[in-house]
Amino acid sequence: MTPPASTYRLQIRADFDLDAAADVTAYLRALGVDWAYLSPILEAADGSDHGYDVVDTSQVDPARGGAEGLARFRDAARAAGLGILVDIVPNHMGVADPSRNAWWWDVLTHGRSSRHAEAFDVDWAHGSGRLRLPILGAEIDDVLAAGELTVDVDAGVVRYYDSALPLAPGSLDQAAPDDVPAVLEAQHWELLHWRRDADLNYRRFFTVTSLAGVRVETEPVFAATHAEVARWFREGLADGLRIDHPDGLADPGGYLTRLAELTGGAHVVVEKILEHGEQLPGWWATAGTTGYDAMAEIDRVLVDPAGAPALDALDARLRAESGLTPVTSYADLIHDTKRAIADTAQRAEVRRLVRLLPAELGGPDGSDTVDAVAELLANFPVYRAYLPAGAQHLAHAVAETSRRRPDLAARAVAVADLILADPHGELATRFMQTTGPVMAKGVEDTAFYRYTRLGTLTEVGGDPSVFALDVDGFHAAAGMRQSGWPHASTALSTHDTKRSEDVRARLSVLAELTERWGATLDRLRGIASTGNGPLDALLWQAIVGAWPASPERLHAYAEKAARESAEDTTWADPDAAFEARVHAVVDAASGAARGLVEAFVGEIAGFGRSNSLSAKLLQLAAPGVPDVYQGTELWDLSLVDPDNRRPVDYGVRRALLSRIDAGWTPDVDETGAAKLLVTSRALRLRRDRPDLFTRYTPLPAAGAAADHAVGFDRGGAIAVATRLPAGLAARGGWGDTVMLLPPGVWRDELTGRRHDGGETPLSDLLAVYPVALLRHADAGSGSADDPGGADAAASDPGRDERQDRP
Repeated sequence: MTPPASTYRLQIRADFDLDAAADVTAYLRALGVDWAYLSPILEAADGSDHGYDVVDTSQVDPARGGAEGLARFRDAARAAGLGILVDIVPNHMGVADPSRNAWWWDVLTHGRSSRHAEAFDVDWAHGSGRLRLPILGAEIDDVLAAGELTVDVDAGVVRYYDSALPLAPGSLDQAAPDDVPAVLEAQHWELLHWRRDADLNYRRFFTVTSLAGVRVETEPVFAATHAEVARWFREGLADGLRIDHPDGLADPGGYLTRLAELTGGAHVVVEKILEHGEQLPGWWATAGTTGYDAMAEIDRVLVDPAGAPALDALDARLRAESGLTPVTSYADLIHDTKRAIADTAQRAEVRRLVRLLPAELGGPDGSDTVDAVAELLANFPVYRAYLPAGAQHLAHAVAETSRRRPDLAARAVAVADLILADPHGELATRFMQTTGPVMAKGVEDTAFYRYTRLGTLTEVGGDPSVFALDVDGFHAAAGMRQSGWPHASTALSTHDTKRSEDVRARLSVLAELTERWGATLDRLRGIASTGNGPLDALLWQAIVGAWPASPERLHAYAEKAARESAEDTTWADPDAAFEARVHAVVDAASGAARGLVEAFVGEIAGFGRSNSLSAKLLQLAAPGVPDVYQGTELWDLSLVDPDNRRPVDYGVRRALLSRIDAGWTPDVDETGAAKLLVTSRALRLRRDRPDLFTRYTPLPAAGAAADHAVGFDRGGAIAVATRLPAGLAARGGWGDTVMLLPPGVWRDELTGRRHDGGETPLSDLLAVYPVALLRHADAGSGSADDPGGADAAASDPGRDERQDRP
């Protein structure tokens, strides 16, 4: 299978179904996209916008277009010359409404004797043979006393408000329908108060009780859950797959091997988050990750390392003023947030691990053993290891546990020894399936909302303690990707990012203007503050980063951010008074603070756009397979989901692309057309001239402003980008700084201007845009779809100065 040159992610849902996706395939072709990349399309829960809560693996979701819609999309994609990548979800299924999931319904009806019992990861012994469901709003006795549970004999269910649960066959022969407690005792399920999720006996996705873990490691379950996927490849409906959360599986490597056999070796990428310095397992049958590692590298090469001390000092001051514990180290912060998750949201999983330990370690109810296992999870340094490889990560967790908690050292060593003694056994497997949820919930969904010195850094796949990356570090990372994982995806925005690429690009400017930002933040907090200084910093960064976002979008973000940080309010126990102060900050942004917000955004927006164009070109031209998230070919100032799944106006994008193809050289302005120009020209060149992207050679800059440039040669295609634009402006521009280009005459795909090789002045090379995409002037057309664009411009080097402006 030939890997894609690029992908473009489309969020398929009821209001943008497969037929709507088919309608944009011609536009994707014109943009330069090689493969269309679809979000999950198997049947999902009613109203699901994201599709990760699959309820039926046997069919394409009718709400998303069904099998016929997929066939029509396939035909349109093929007509446009596009490959097709589809996101699939092997780890879990949606069970929020049991009646919508036939497998789950059958398990609830028949218990352990259900023909689908082995599909779900249930500890039946812990539940005394019953599946525990945490759906009640109060304890069972109170619910019964209130008459909120009723037996519907005709329907054969027990009803709790909108929920219906099946009666076991013959259970009404054992208890009268009006004796509700007796009826409940006769079922294969047990109802719990939702706060008692620590007593669960089934594996979940992270902490989501409505997503039940699936045991794809068993061959019958794998075959049943992938029968429809196999059909896609038999019938040419898909060319590749994106695998959601492989770390949740019992054996990710084994799963990928079986998947390769099923698909005939299709292009497969995995949603795998690598910690700083970690490498993807080399034996996996995959092209690589979905690109969060590349995202972190691109973000950090555009962050000014000199800003770290001032932003650290600002954070320390905000914490002191708010009476919060100072952050002595990021490692200590995430240890504490991960430990809190292990003690609360993942308590059920910790207890399940303890039940697998021998009695001499404390037994099933030994609090010291629970403590030791929770501490090991809190100290585990990566999302998971793949034992026996990665044993050093477990050794690290033991050493850290012994350092932080000497009283637990002996138990931690004993637990680790048992894990390593049988690295493929149940204890080791379940421990590895638990480290990921503890990491994800403790770091991405808690610590990232507390460690707020610079929002650019608290992004999925990034390590916020790594503040910046110099140019040499970026080149080293790109070179490693070229040599090791050349077909891995690279990303800037995804459906999971905390902030879109353009919000992060704007916020990166704060590292260059730390004094100005600190003073502005003080003035903003003087107008409206939550009383939690670091949270104020987070909220005001979101406001200036996404401005002009609507109040509705900002209110949704602010509430989510405050609850995720779990310091003053939480999802389980919201503090109305504190949240009123949170919303008052957003209200102030559109009211008393509006002038200050708009003035500051006016100062940084231009520099942010320069960063955006640089990040986009670095991603699109560097090694790996670049993925463009829907709509981000124009400026996209989205925040965390669901904000980043808003509808995309493809009419506007088609019209702007048509103008560009007709010869328009747009300004770097609010339209975002300059980003569309960069995106389309880079995508087209990668698709149509793959021979120009076969290696990676850094290009040096020389001169006083050399640190503000990053350039590389991919084997005939050259990318040059500006970094730290505020500092560059402060020093008066490029001056006599040059980029050392290979010999020959080079044409900029963005402007059509020609440049001689050798010591090329950056003031000339980047006179029109902060980025340049070059190829030899005699290299032939790089754009089969662009008869009047870059090639027409090449014959008139002065054309860009005479173009009509928007």
